[in-house]
Amino acid sequence: MPSLRTAALLSASVLGLAATPAWAQQVPPAPAEQAQAAPVADAATPEQEGDEIVVTGTRAEGRTRLDSVSPVDVLSGASLQRQGTTELAAALSTIAPSIDFPRPSANDATDAIRPATLRGLSPDQTLVLINGIRGHTSANLNTNGTVGRGSAAVDLNTVPTAALDRIEVLRDGASAQYGSDAIAGVINLRLREARSGGGASVTYGFYNTDVDTARGSRSVSGEPTVTASAWQGIGFGRDGFLTVSGEYLKRQPTNRADFDPRVSPSRVTGRYGDPEVRQYTGFVNAGTSLTDNLSLYAFGGYQDRDTRGAAFPRVRAGNASADTIRQLELAGAANGFLPIINTKTKDINSAVGLRGTFSDFNVDLSFSYGRNTVDFRTLNSANYAFGSATPRNFYDGAVAYDQSVAGLDVSRRFDVFQSLNVAFGIEGRREGYKITAGEPASYDYPAGATDAVAGSAPGAQGFGGFAPRNAVERSRRSGSIYLDVEAQLTDKLLVGIAGRGEHYSDFGSTANGKLSARYDFTPWLALRGTASTGFRAPSLQQQYFTQVASVVTNGLPVLTGTYPSVSPVGTALGGLPLEPEKSTNLSVGTVIRAGGFDLTVDAYRIHIRDQIGLSENISGGFSPQVGALLAPFNVSAARFFINGLASTTKGIDAVAHYRLRTESAGAFDFTVAANINDAKVTRVPTSTATLNPAPTLFARSRILTLEDGTPQEKVTGTIDWSLDRLGALARVTYYGDVNQAGTVASADVHTGKRAITDLELRYAAPKGAQIGLGVSNVFDVYPERQSAANNSTGVLGFPYYSPFGFNGRFLYVRAGLNW
Repeated sequence: MPSLRTAALLSASVLGLAATPAWAQQVPPAPAEQAQAAPVADAATPEQEGDEIVVTGTRAEGRTRLDSVSPVDVLSGASLQRQGTTELAAALSTIAPSIDFPRPSANDATDAIRPATLRGLSPDQTLVLINGIRGHTSANLNTNGTVGRGSAAVDLNTVPTAALDRIEVLRDGASAQYGSDAIAGVINLRLREARSGGGASVTYGFYNTDVDTARGSRSVSGEPTVTASAWQGIGFGRDGFLTVSGEYLKRQPTNRADFDPRVSPSRVTGRYGDPEVRQYTGFVNAGTSLTDNLSLYAFGGYQDRDTRGAAFPRVRAGNASADTIRQLELAGAANGFLPIINTKTKDINSAVGLRGTFSDFNVDLSFSYGRNTVDFRTLNSANYAFGSATPRNFYDGAVAYDQSVAGLDVSRRFDVFQSLNVAFGIEGRREGYKITAGEPASYDYPAGATDAVAGSAPGAQGFGGFAPRNAVERSRRSGSIYLDVEAQLTDKLLVGIAGRGEHYSDFGSTANGKLSARYDFTPWLALRGTASTGFRAPSLQQQYFTQVASVVTNGLPVLTGTYPSVSPVGTALGGLPLEPEKSTNLSVGTVIRAGGFDLTVDAYRIHIRDQIGLSENISGGFSPQVGALLAPFNVSAARFFINGLASTTKGIDAVAHYRLRTESAGAFDFTVAANINDAKVTRVPTSTATLNPAPTLFARSRILTLEDGTPQEKVTGTIDWSLDRLGALARVTYYGDVNQAGTVASADVHTGKRAITDLELRYAAPKGAQIGLGVSNVFDVYPERQSAANNSTGVLGFPYYSPFGFNGRFLYVRAGLNW
């Protein structure tokens, strides 16, 4: 845990500074009211400060951000767009210190579907809602050595920022309120609602950076990104609204690889950085009153994303073996080749519902459907087992995940005590998961090949395809019921209690509860606290994913098998049916506000047990016993998911905001937002049902990734100035050190402690031209570079655990029009 002195210094700095419009924006009214409302201004008026109505973490109407029992951040759509990146996850991580968004590279589909974390926990331990309705996870399972290894998380980048009005981030355990996954908290994406108006913008940016790697230096200028987006509000009937949003993104790949020592003369042979992306996204959000007390609402979104990342290069090194040279020659690439991992993702979000008032009860009935499919292709590659007949491009198969949710929510306010709000509801969910095999050349030996090098491993180099034995189609159903009560016992004391029971068709039942309280000593000072239990159901991806894949271990690609824990191979090695992860969450905090200043400080402790992790490769070479267990299946090594890890995460979140208005100099928003986070793994399984002791189930690198894979300290200070149509923003974000751990200490790569500075100037008319000029990472700061000794191929120039990436300085211009 960071020292008390560090915490004291941080608290002092927080008290002395304050927050950007990202943390203080007026929240629009409910859909029926919003349909008749004027557009919400970007800048909140003084009486609005701290009065942002929130719908996340509470089911009582009219609760504000600063009146809530749990810490809730309200991030405006405008603040998300006032930066160089147009990726939602990257934009969130810039303005919310508790959110981390590493940029993995050379890690297969994880390059394309990058997961975000909250409070340093696993990406799948944060629940994502869209308009308060559960979002669906990605079909992709992260199986490589990245932050979030073993998780299948929601892909935040499937929702464009142009479609959003605001985001509410609940930094508190909430499984008793919302169900599975809400161990770290909840991110609620609130879509834009408008009857009129609209806007369009184009953002163009490029890198201008000096790249200093261990073996050499070079300058890069280019690698552009173009994003075009638009939205339009349409009114109909008495109060109906239809808001249509769209976005197009085209990003050229970046490359921060080091020079390759295996070739002469030494040169950059790899591609290491952001993948190439071409992406189309569309969203609609609609609502209308049907009667005086009944309204209909719906939203829908679709995204098509084509991503092309790179695997490790296959080169004709000076010390290459005769077999390697022969393989390259047969593949028609005597001088080597760079395999490209091409993922084509299609994502659907949709929901429809009825909301109304019946006998003083507020009733909301909804149905949602989401689906994510990922098709894999390996391009510019070879299957060495085919010899000279090898194809160069391969279809590797696909994974798909879909989710249907039906829910009924009922609430009513009673005039008991000061007020009493009672909410209850039921939910039914169906999930499905599917793996489809690829073409035979992507995974198999050919029939009758005559010139292949003996012993050549089958499969496309870089990413081998899914074989028919990997194909699977599974589903499960779950049902839940909840009760949520908030009582304002006196004008100073607010108490809440929530309970939820769930039943899953695969592992059984679970029950969770939450107690919360808040006491306002004065109008300017309050204390709040919560205690809750939580859970995360094992995902279908974790239960049923299987593939023989090329995985990078200690810098080299090796073939390994990933099997379900209940498969014959998994069972032979002691695998058991996966059980849900369970947590205990405690938090205590304070709220201070006076005039234009507000400060929230919340401390938390999250203990997780029965945590699920992906084991290391269990090889037949470990012992004769393991070899005998694997021999009947013709498997040399296997890995699978295991319950049994335990961890404790402690930390402090602090957000301070001060708004200063002057008659001549304009308005100033000052923000300091900070997160101190310390995670410790307290239990690591050392045996399975059939192996005691087992080989190393979780390596040093896996444990340290859970503990040190995200910053222990992150502090963001922002000044946002506006005067009439002119504005400027300056932001400095400090990141604590992150350790991309190796199997031994000498293989560790630290990012170092870094401060990133962003600047933007803007001209914004309420209706008319919108222009922004900015620089992200003004001083061209990089994480610590990868050492030459740990980078034998030259690919890994910098640690991909870096919380701010490793691309350097980015210049951008944004031009648009509002009407």
